[in-house]
Amino acid sequence: MKRSWLRVLSSFIATGALALVCIVCSAMVSVAQDTPKEIIAAQVRSQGFACNEAVSAERLEAESSPNETVYLLKCESATYRVVLVPDQAAVITKVD
Repeated sequence: MKRSWLRVLSSFIATGALALVCIVCSAMVSVAQDTPKEIIAAQVRSQGFACNEAVSAERLEAESSPNETVYLLKCESATYRVVLVPDQAAVITKVD
């Protein structure tokens, strides 16, 4: 009787551990699926600009430098030129 109870208990623990691993992996995949347009749109919104739906984010190679990456972010309602600088707020300019 004791051995069958231990088997059930160990099976239950193994199933719970497997479920936990699946939940953690699922969360990691959803974070990894963030695209540059979503990341840049989140930065734009955090600085008070409107961007409900990000349509695209195009990196502007000619305007970028090693410590400043420049993107043209197209949102549903507006277009922005976004300069990303490490450890600083982005420089955001609305483009007409």
